[in-house]
Amino acid sequence: MDRTPPQPSVSRLPAFREQPLVVGVLPDASPVLVHAAEGLALALGATRICFACVDPTRVIVEERPDGRVVHAALDTDADDAEWSERRDALATRLDTLLPHSRVPWELHYLAGRPDRALTHLARAVDASMIVVGTYADGWVDQVRHTLEGTLSTHLSQHQHRPVVTVPLSVVDWKDPVVR
Repeated sequence: MDRTPPQPSVSRLPAFREQPLVVGVLPDASPVLVHAAEGLALALGATRICFACVDPTRVIVEERPDGRVVHAALDTDADDAEWSERRDALATRLDTLLPHSRVPWELHYLAGRPDRALTHLARAVDASMIVVGTYADGWVDQVRHTLEGTLSTHLSQHQHRPVVTVPLSVVDWKDPVVR
């Protein structure tokens, strides 16, 4: 049996106009990422923005066909109400950042590995692409990303939708090189 995964092809590309966007956000949702996603959604005539926060401290119990997941705490002693408080706080933050959005949006609180969770949601809603932000705050994060790979790299290697990466932290090329 051939176990080679299907490769990207023209026939597998989703439509770009009038399709939802999936946008991976963290609990503190960067305004740059949120507004870049809204601008991209407007330019593409997206039907909606599916913001998705993936909680790696929770495990997937069931993946539903509409992209929602039933999840449980990885730590059985954890307060199971904390995740809904985080979700509600993030929804409030998105409301604050997009008070008069011209594109409808929704928030999905997912669990498990971020690359797999975002891919599942993108397939379920037939998203045109996945949008994520970059994070490279310190040298530890840069080493970890070098060794483990970034979310955008994992996404681009394990599913066929385009991945748009929005820069959230950059290094100025004019800074002197430390030797």
